[in-house]
Amino acid sequence: MSNERKRREALVYHAKPKPGKIEVNPTKKYSTQRDLALAYSPGVAEPCLEIAKDKKNVYKYTTKGNLVAVISNGTAVLGLGDIGPEASKPVMEGKALLFKIFADIDVFDIEVDTKDVDAFVETVKNIAPTFGGINLEDLKAPEAFEIERRLKEELDIPVMHDDQHGTAIISSAALLNALEIADKKIQDIKIVVSGAGSAAVACTNLYLSLGVKKENIFMFDVNGLLHNSREDLSPVQQKFTTTKNYNSIADAVKGADVFLGLSVGNILSPEMLKTMSQNPIVFAMANPHPEIEYDVAIKTRADVIMATGRSDNPNQVNNVLGFPFIFRGALDVRATKINEEMKMAAVKALANLAKEPVPEQVNIAYGETKLNFGKDYIIPKPFDSRLLTEVPPAVAKAAMDSGVAQEPILDWKRYEDELYERMGSDNKITRLLLNRAKTNPKRVVFAEADHLDVIKAAQIVNDEGIAIPILLGRKEVILELMQELDFDDKNVIIIDPKSDEEKDRVEEYADKFWKARSRNGITLYEAVKLIRERNYFAAMMVKEGDADALLSGYSRAYPTVVRPMLDILGMAKGVSRIAATNLMNTSRGPIFISDTSINIDPDAKDLARIAQMTAHTVKMFGLEPVIGMISYANFGSSKDPNARKVKDAVALLHEKSPETIVDGELQVDFALNKQMLQGKFPFSKLAGRKVNTLIYPNLDSANSTYKLIKELNNTDSIGPIMMGLAKPAHVLQLGASVEEMVNMTAVAVVDAQEKDKKKQQLIEV
Repeated sequence: MSNERKRREALVYHAKPKPGKIEVNPTKKYSTQRDLALAYSPGVAEPCLEIAKDKKNVYKYTTKGNLVAVISNGTAVLGLGDIGPEASKPVMEGKALLFKIFADIDVFDIEVDTKDVDAFVETVKNIAPTFGGINLEDLKAPEAFEIERRLKEELDIPVMHDDQHGTAIISSAALLNALEIADKKIQDIKIVVSGAGSAAVACTNLYLSLGVKKENIFMFDVNGLLHNSREDLSPVQQKFTTTKNYNSIADAVKGADVFLGLSVGNILSPEMLKTMSQNPIVFAMANPHPEIEYDVAIKTRADVIMATGRSDNPNQVNNVLGFPFIFRGALDVRATKINEEMKMAAVKALANLAKEPVPEQVNIAYGETKLNFGKDYIIPKPFDSRLLTEVPPAVAKAAMDSGVAQEPILDWKRYEDELYERMGSDNKITRLLLNRAKTNPKRVVFAEADHLDVIKAAQIVNDEGIAIPILLGRKEVILELMQELDFDDKNVIIIDPKSDEEKDRVEEYADKFWKARSRNGITLYEAVKLIRERNYFAAMMVKEGDADALLSGYSRAYPTVVRPMLDILGMAKGVSRIAATNLMNTSRGPIFISDTSINIDPDAKDLARIAQMTAHTVKMFGLEPVIGMISYANFGSSKDPNARKVKDAVALLHEKSPETIVDGELQVDFALNKQMLQGKFPFSKLAGRKVNTLIYPNLDSANSTYKLIKELNNTDSIGPIMMGLAKPAHVLQLGASVEEMVNMTAVAVVDAQEKDKKKQQLIEV
C-alpha cells in the first residue's frame, strides 16, 4: 500500500461517517415525560441531595465509578513529538476506545492547552471530581514525572501515566518469565538499557522492585552512559548513574544478560548480540523498527529470548495488556491510588497467566496448534479474554491488602461473573477472525470483481494480508477500478472467463464438469456455456485446486449463486443438506443464528443436522456452542406440529450428540435470559448458561430475526456462513458493505484453513 493511500485511508477512517471515534450514549430510559422528569428536573434533585449529604454517594448515583479521564497536553505524542493538544486528540480518543473495548471502562478524553506544570496539575485537580480515575498520556519528560507525582499525592482517585508504567508492567512480567526460561536469578543479572526517557526509567524502577541490583544496571541516552560525572541529567535519571566507564552500548553489552531497548531502531547489531551472555534476553521495543529486528536476532543467536513492540513477532510488549485491566481493578474497589503493590500484582498476574494452558480461542486467533509457555510465549496475547478475569481481581486484591480500597470486594465469584458479563461489549470475535486469517492467508476468488466495493474489499484483504485475491470479471473494467483506488499490486490475478486467453481453461473445466454431470442431463455444449459464467468458473477453480475459496452474491440473486456451488463443489461427506448461519456481534456477545438462508421449512432431522453443523462452525471461532432450539412454545407447552418438530430435533440431538449443550423447544427470551430460564425451567441443560447459538424452526423466523437485530441495533453481522459444502464457498448478502465482504473473506480463509487441517489429519491417519 502506498504511503499516500495509507494517509487517505487513515483520514477517512477518522472523518467518516461521523468525525472521531467515540460518542456518549444514555444508559437510562428517556422515551416518556416521566422518564425525562426523573432524568432531569425535578427528579434529579434527589440524588443531588444524597450526594450533598455524603460525597461517596456520587459513585452510587452517577457514572463516576466507571469513568476515566485520558488527559494530555500534546507535548510527546507517539513519535510525533510536541504537536499540541488539538493534534493529540485522535490519539486520546484511540486510548478511550481501547479502554472501552478491552475493559468496558467509559472515557472522556481531555486535551489541556498548557505546558506549565503548575497550570496542568491545577487543571486536572479542578476537574477530578468528575472522574473515577486519571490516565495521563503523551506528556514529555521530565515534566511527566513531576505531574504524575503531584497528582498522585494531591488526588484521592487512581492516577497513572501509562507511557511510563504500562510498558514497565508488561515488560516486567516478560522479564520474570524470560529469566525462568533462561534459568537466571534476577539479583545476578546485568542489564543494559538503551534509552533514558520516562518509559525506560519506569521499567528500570520496577525491575529494581523485582530484585535487580542497581549496580548491575547501565543506562544510555543519546549522549552516552548515565555516568555520575555527567551534569546534564534530570533527578530521575541521576538515580541510574554509575561509576563504571563504558564508551558505548557495544562495550556495555559484553556479557550482559538483558538488553532493554526503548530508543531507536537497529542500535543493537548482530555482532553486539553475539557478545551477550548465554540465553540472552532482548527486549527491543522501539516502534516500528526495533533496536534489532526479530528475524535478525534469532538468526544470530538460537538461544536468544526476544520481545518487541510489534504484533507480527512473538512476545509483543503491548500496553493494552495492562492499563485497561489495572484501571478496571482499581475502579471496582474505588481505590484512592494505583500504588506499587497494585502494579506488582498486575506484573505477577500477567506472568502467571502465560504459564496457564491457553484457551483454544486464543490458539485459533493466532493460528497456533498449541501455545505453550516458552521462549516464544513469555507474556499473554492481547486477544486472550482471560486478561479481564485475571488481572483486575489481582489488582483489586492488592488495593485491598495495601489499604487503598474504599469499597472492598466481598464476593469474588460474583465479581468474576460481572467481569465475564463485560466481555460481551465489543467485537473481539471479529478481530480474532481477521487475525487468524492472517496467520495463513488463502487464495480467494471474488466472482464479481467488476464492482467498485468488491474491488475495495479485495484491496483491503490484499493489503492486510488476510487473503490472496483472485479477481473475476471484465479485465478492462477491473483495471480501471483498481487504478481509481490506487490498487497497484501487480501480483493480483485478474481473470475474465469469457476472454480468448481463458478459452483452454474453460474447455478443460467444462470437460471435467460434463463428465461429472453427464448423467444429470448436462451436455458438453451446456457445460462450456455454464463454465463461462463466473460463478461456475469460480467454483471449478476451487474444485480443481486453482483457488482455495470463493465469494459471490454481491450483485446476484441468492439461488443463482448457490446453485453452482452445489453443482460443482457438492456437499461434504456425511452431509445431506447444506445450511447457513449468521454471526451477530451483539452487545451481550457473539450470537450465531441458523438457518438464515437455505432451508425454508426443515423437519426435525434437518433441524438436528443444522444444529450439529452450526455447533461445528461455532467451534471454528474458538467458542463452546451453547445452543437454544427456538420455538413459540416452551418444553411441550404446545402440541402443534411446528413446535413438535423442534422438540423431536432436541430429542435426536440428546440421543446422538449427548456431549452437545443444547435444549428446547423454548422461546427466544427464555433462551437469552439466564435468570428467567433458571427460575422457570431449572431442569434445562441450558439453565445457568449463556446461550450463544439459536436454531430457528424455519427460514422466515431465522432470516427475519438476524436482519431485525442488524438494523435495529446497528449490529455487525458476519454471514451467511455456508455450512456443509465440500469446499470453502460463501455467499455475500446482496449489496454487502465493504466491511462485510472483508469479514466474509476472513471466514472463507478460516474455512479453507480448517478443511486443510482435516485433510492433513486424514492423510496422517
